[in-house]
Amino acid sequence: MGDMPVEFLGIAATNNGSETTARSGGSFDKDYTVRLARAHEDHGWDRVLFAYHSGAPEPAAAAAYLAAKLDKLQILLAHRPNVSYPTFAAKTFATLDQISDGRITVHFITGGTDQEQQREGDYLTKDERYGRTREYIQIVKKAWTSRERFSHDGEHYRFADFVSDVFPVQQPRPRVSFGGSSPAAYAAGGAEADIFCLWGEPLEETAQQISSVREAARLAGRTDVPKIQVAFRPIIAPTEELAWEKAYRTLDAIKAHTPARKNPQNTGSQRLLAVADRGERFDRALWTPTAAATGGAGNSNALVGTPETVAQALLDYYDLGVEILSARGYDLLGDAIDFGRHVIPIVREEVAKRDRAAA
Repeated sequence: MGDMPVEFLGIAATNNGSETTARSGGSFDKDYTVRLARAHEDHGWDRVLFAYHSGAPEPAAAAAYLAAKLDKLQILLAHRPNVSYPTFAAKTFATLDQISDGRITVHFITGGTDQEQQREGDYLTKDERYGRTREYIQIVKKAWTSRERFSHDGEHYRFADFVSDVFPVQQPRPRVSFGGSSPAAYAAGGAEADIFCLWGEPLEETAQQISSVREAARLAGRTDVPKIQVAFRPIIAPTEELAWEKAYRTLDAIKAHTPARKNPQNTGSQRLLAVADRGERFDRALWTPTAAATGGAGNSNALVGTPETVAQALLDYYDLGVEILSARGYDLLGDAIDFGRHVIPIVREEVAKRDRAAA
């Protein structure tokens, strides 16, 4: 494919809890937040995601805290359009880009379940939410780039004569990231996203999703296509046998700590469960029981094996056109270090070899 860079996205967590372990302290543990991010920065990761949940610490404030503490690590900030007005959000993101010297990417979350959305006052239907997200992103982009006052009269937002006085460091603007697996998601993200995020599925399904995203971009009149990101839960060990022992231990811990969601509403989770129904193992290293055990909650399919096996599995996705590889283990800190030490260098070296061969 010729000189296609590969980027690694890890997780920015504000505490040490995961699907396998109850957190040991409060929800916002400042020391742990910095330690985990520093482990990513020191071990070859490009950026970390601050996720969004209705009751969780506010991610923009946590991102500002982290940006002030670390010099290189980039930040992917999750944001739900229902929680703030788009002009206000655009200023928040631009201010964060200033604080971080241009290290912010914004991940817009439309919302997978009505119940979770309603916890913060969002009663739109799913398709209406996608329409709102699309309008919201258009306004944010304009607020980031327009030096002239502008007005807007849309389906979800109406305002007059706005111009921001704070602009992003990144020019023309920071990148916009977006996820989803429904037709409405492909349409909205295909039109507006710089990065389209998928959860890890088998190679064949991932290839189909990539072509759906690219087709949506084409139908929206774009000449470029979104970069594709795919997310996994790596479970690595020095030998295959040890990796599989670790996988089954991990599964037992998930079942002990995390109740499975019943009948998830969002297409992404439904897809993960449908794949899990078809089998436990796919392709080189994909393992579905971790997804089945949580009811397809979030990024939940595992890649199991030695660092070499997991790296080769990730390269299979790279060869499909995936440029951003998202990964987080179940022991957030230890796995960020292990993956950074043992998997990332193999993938980067192999990508460099492919680039040299292509050149």
